[in-house]
Amino acid sequence: MKKLLGLLLFALFACNDGDIITETIEFGNTFEACGELVLYKINTNPNESLSFQLTNPTFTIEDLLITNVDPDNAALVEVTTENPVGISVNSTNILNYRSYNSSPTNLFCNDVPPTNIEITQDYRSISGTANFTITLTEDDNDGIPAEYEDLNGNGNYYDDDTDGDGLPDFLDADDDGDNVLTINEGHNFDETVLLTLAQNTDASATETTPDYLDNDDDGDGVLTIDEENDTQDNNPLNDITNPAAGADFLNPNVFTSVTATSYRVHNISQEFEVKLTFSNISFPTINYTIFEFGTLDDSRTTTSRDFTPTF
Repeated sequence: MKKLLGLLLFALFACNDGDIITETIEFGNTFEACGELVLYKINTNPNESLSFQLTNPTFTIEDLLITNVDPDNAALVEVTTENPVGISVNSTNILNYRSYNSSPTNLFCNDVPPTNIEITQDYRSISGTANFTITLTEDDNDGIPAEYEDLNGNGNYYDDDTDGDGLPDFLDADDDGDNVLTINEGHNFDETVLLTLAQNTDASATETTPDYLDNDDDGDGVLTIDEENDTQDNNPLNDITNPAAGADFLNPNVFTSVTATSYRVHNISQEFEVKLTFSNISFPTINYTIFEFGTLDDSRTTTSRDFTPTF
């Protein structure tokens, strides 16, 4: 059941006129949501709120976070919602500024509003437009920041794909496609030394490719992905013939080949940024051509997706 709360309090508590805000409305940079009906932000010094009540909204928060597969690359996704999403501010979709005699911290999103709080000012804008802008940031969580996976240095992160699996390196948890995750291949990234200390098991004068970009880490002629002598579970890390030498894919003296049949599942973190901006809103004595309501603070904006490259 949706909770349509704090914004209806004007019907429950008496309001007095007080002194109208005369200069600016200042709140933090984020806002919260009660279901899909009420978007709000509060201050406690002074005690005030700014809230946007949607009547019969045609979308949900989840609708703003839908992605589609990129038609040009099945490994990539793009935000479905067209930016911006415009909603009229009117007598049914109301933008309210309110002040209170005590803290409004527990006022919103509660089934039973607190009884010890009164509205001392209540002003609304019933004109203007609410614009939502949604952007998506993804990451492979491999311990290397995206800007350092731009191997050709051209500023385009999407055209660096070491293993050719469709996932650019900054989204690919296994950059070299050997079924050993990049984070487990000793890239030793550090903000100071960057990748200069990256592990290179078969290093030589002519072999300078670090393990996390090398599909034959020990240089024994057998691809790392095929050095699964024991488990065949898409994880060469746990195939160990000689414990003293480590995993077989790092031991040049073990070169038994078991042909792999698939890549491991890749998990990609997603962070949606939902911004709300109002245009041409008007309160008594205050008009805003553009008013930045802020960025949605909601657990639903952080999620992840799985992708398994075609073998």
